[in-house]
Amino acid sequence: MKKIIFILSILLLLVVSSCKQVSKKNLSVAVFIPGICADSPTYAMLRDGVISAIDGFNKDKPQEKQSLLYVMEAGTNQSEWPAKITALCAEQKYDVIISSNPSLPEIVTPIIEQFPEQKFILLDAECSGNKNICTVCYNQYEQSYLTGYIAGLMSESGKLGLIAAQEYPVMNNIIYPYFEKGAKDAKNGATVDFRIVGNWYDASKGAMLADVLFQSGVDVILPICGGASQGVINSAINNGFYITWFDNNGFDKAPGRIISSTVMKQEELAKEITTEFLNGKTAWGTAKMLGVKEGYVDFVQDDPLYEQTVPKNVRNQMAALLTKIQKGELVIQ
Repeated sequence: MKKIIFILSILLLLVVSSCKQVSKKNLSVAVFIPGICADSPTYAMLRDGVISAIDGFNKDKPQEKQSLLYVMEAGTNQSEWPAKITALCAEQKYDVIISSNPSLPEIVTPIIEQFPEQKFILLDAECSGNKNICTVCYNQYEQSYLTGYIAGLMSESGKLGLIAAQEYPVMNNIIYPYFEKGAKDAKNGATVDFRIVGNWYDASKGAMLADVLFQSGVDVILPICGGASQGVINSAINNGFYITWFDNNGFDKAPGRIISSTVMKQEELAKEITTEFLNGKTAWGTAKMLGVKEGYVDFVQDDPLYEQTVPKNVRNQMAALLTKIQKGELVIQ
């Protein structure tokens, strides 16, 4: 009888072990888009980078060893994001959830307490010391400073504007103050008028805020407000002020009105960090910052619309500034 029980126990262990091995053959990745890809090139680049990494990983592998992918577009209502992330975790089938937004570490930390096995890789965010989270952020000190510097050089009035969707730590502590610092370093006495839309989609309010700033003498505006940025663009076209653009190449959005594009290499980074995860090389609990020197933040200089819109002397000053940052001769922080 004891032998029979022993044999049955061994068989049961083998079955359980076999099931576990089968379940581990397919890594499953979820991409959480905190917005809508069609309205945000940054999120589209995140999605495309992850897809590219998974396609490369799956190439020439049998189906049972291929990685699985699910993409969720959560929409622009941030109050709904925690519930939607919680629902993803509750499925308990995603080895990692990959996303990109500065507000996400604060959102996912309490969710991890409910689902202690869930892993997150978050781009454009910063959080260290949590073994379930790996973050990689862009050097927005450099990105904001470069944007502010050209705004200061191109402004005649010395009055600049920044229209943000909402206030959050990165906006309040990095983007706004370093945009202002760049502007002041380029033009003595420059000021920045900071306005809030209140959401990431209201183009009418974006246009209204831009109109008000223009009427107060502002002649260069940086919009960081998602879909509401279209309203700022429309106001620039109607009123004739300049726009500095953030995160991707935006020169073709309003030819002759866009004077700069400071870009993040989101697609390349998303592909790289996803590939690291698929190969078991993710450094959990770490926070890494990448900028101009590493090639993940850049200032677009080769677009014909940049050359047509911005005077050569200003372009030369921006090229010299970028070279100093690339060589480590100028540290922005």
